[in-house]
Amino acid sequence: MSETVIHVDKISKVFKLGTISGNTFKEDLRLWWLKNVAKKKDAMALLNPDNPEMNSGYNWALRNISFDVKKGEVLGIVGTNGAGKSTLLKILSKVIRPTTGEIKGKGRIASLLEVGTGFHGELTGRENIFLNGNILGMSNREIRKKFDDIVTFAGVEKFIDTPVKRYSSGMYVRLAFAVAIYLEPEIMIIDEVLAVGDSEFQKKCLAKMREASEKEDRTVLFVSHNMQAVQSLCTRAILLRSGQLVENGSPAKVVKSYLSFIKNSYIQNQWDSINQAPGNDMIRIKKVNLQPEISELITSITVKTAFRIKLEFWNLIEKLNLTICIHLFTSAGELIFETTSQPRNVQGGIIEAECAIPGDFLNTGLYYISVLFVKDNAEEMFYFEECLFFEVEQDDEDVVHFGKRFGYIRPRFPFTIKQKEALVETGQYS
Repeated sequence: MSETVIHVDKISKVFKLGTISGNTFKEDLRLWWLKNVAKKKDAMALLNPDNPEMNSGYNWALRNISFDVKKGEVLGIVGTNGAGKSTLLKILSKVIRPTTGEIKGKGRIASLLEVGTGFHGELTGRENIFLNGNILGMSNREIRKKFDDIVTFAGVEKFIDTPVKRYSSGMYVRLAFAVAIYLEPEIMIIDEVLAVGDSEFQKKCLAKMREASEKEDRTVLFVSHNMQAVQSLCTRAILLRSGQLVENGSPAKVVKSYLSFIKNSYIQNQWDSINQAPGNDMIRIKKVNLQPEISELITSITVKTAFRIKLEFWNLIEKLNLTICIHLFTSAGELIFETTSQPRNVQGGIIEAECAIPGDFLNTGLYYISVLFVKDNAEEMFYFEECLFFEVEQDDEDVVHFGKRFGYIRPRFPFTIKQKEALVETGQYS
């Protein structure tokens, strides 16, 4: 029987809305005192996610999560945006501490949570490799043995002595993943950050993680919106929803539950309070919805429906050169297309934007939309993942004689068929 390398026991994590951390140093100290020093029933009750006082003005990113991970397992972590996946990985990586509960781990952990995690921008690629290896407890001699393999896998030979602050996001991720996999930690924690790389690099990463699990008996925790990758790579999966663990079992079973949930999700989201709206100190989302061209109300979208993706958001910057990128994904996490607005100078305040999607374009199936806000054509301001889910249905008037059409899109391009010649009576061409 495989030994348990990660034991998660009833962990919860709370954040105070509208602030960073616990609001003030005094508030942080109070929560720490209640948990670690006072340990009184009435005081500890304040740290209970079921306590109404801690639900007013607070956000419980995780609520009483418990599970075990065995040595050599590849555990997929699935859930919509805001489900608590990244918070859970940060706690497992010891980047942040849980508010309640405890975690026990056995073995060295390497984490790849977001672009640049664990790297120092002023140091070169070479220096960061040795820095990360030393953090993992490896000697310089051990790191040198792996150095050439790391650089070759990442494909950054020409830039290895360049400060990583000058790397592109793709170069960052390639080098970070190569460091994580080749320095041989017992446990690897990988977030959706791999989506930054190109498709060939993603295939290399998935193959390397499978090899690490099957041949080297290493444990992998893997967060992804690509359901095909989860089902092909993972040996088990868990589903998070609103900070709670709602499914724990085979990848096929968990993915089915996830897809069933998003199929019934709303095609409109709205936030009336700027303090509770998703975003950051630059952008806050007020409203996002789909609206058909022919009606104010939308009950279903068919393959013939033309519709608009409409956004309304608070711009918290006085003067902004803004570009908006819309990403359309299948429910399995495969990117169908990216469309980008022209840069536009806007002032602080409430901004509206919309993008038209023509009818006779998308094939039947489940889709979701993510939106990226970019400043000055260079700086990523906010990426609103999975902001809308919707299903494209078959049109009853659209006659199809051979079942579901192939591909993700089914455009109607101009098509001409005409008779060029007629057959003569003998049945031969004239």
